[in-house]
Amino acid sequence: MNKTLITCAITGAETTRGDNPNLPVSPEEIASASYDAFLAGASILHLHVRDDDGNPTQDVPIFKKTIDLVRKKCNIVIEVTTGGAVGMNLKERLQPLQLKPDMASLDCGTCNFGDDYILNTLPMIREAAMAMKEYGVRPTLECFDLSHIDTSRVLIREGLLEPPFHYGFVLNVPGGIQYNAETLGIFTRRIPEGSYWTAMGIGGKANLDAIYGAIAHHGFIRVGFEDNVYYDRGILADSNAQLVERAADIARNAGCSIATADDVREMLALEQ
Repeated sequence: MNKTLITCAITGAETTRGDNPNLPVSPEEIASASYDAFLAGASILHLHVRDDDGNPTQDVPIFKKTIDLVRKKCNIVIEVTTGGAVGMNLKERLQPLQLKPDMASLDCGTCNFGDDYILNTLPMIREAAMAMKEYGVRPTLECFDLSHIDTSRVLIREGLLEPPFHYGFVLNVPGGIQYNAETLGIFTRRIPEGSYWTAMGIGGKANLDAIYGAIAHHGFIRVGFEDNVYYDRGILADSNAQLVERAADIARNAGCSIATADDVREMLALEQ
């Protein structure tokens, strides 16, 4: 059986309790939601944190507290964000790397983000890749556009990235490239041979479509309130775990087994 890896993006930077009142915000809430997602089948936690007012932050002590609480509950692989939130500078965004998490997201290019944009010039991307290499953190190469895959290849040629490579295709962001099966197929054919990848469909329909698309193309899945707050059209999800459980059921029904955190550590050559 093929093993399918499920990432859960628990909180994100932009989602609010106005979008879904079940959004976890505090370190304790995020840790509890992460544990529930782990029990439902998630093997990677994509981690954003919030300050006391519920705003996105890259504050190291808050990340540390949250990671420590998660670690007390389970051995899920922890992937911190270095995308942060709109308006953050690169130095701020890279701060959580000093905690030496298992993984981190690495934005591979500038992208529209609704009415705003997130800036990632090639020198900025190089700096982020060098920091991850220094701290021994495995990057997820987040690509919001096809050109971002080409940028990742520049970093590979320059020795800033080492295999195994894991890509994250972020599709359907407002103002960015939309999700459809044809686009996903093009993305998968452009990455280096032997790479792993995860499909991220932003929004309810795109998120569910991306689950089926990832399975059809032998890729991995991401769900969670960062990407989608709905379980069905007009029906809010009760929890992140509910979304993970549905994704795991879909994968199993397609003949796939669900990768454990230990499987992920072996596949992506993470430090044990």
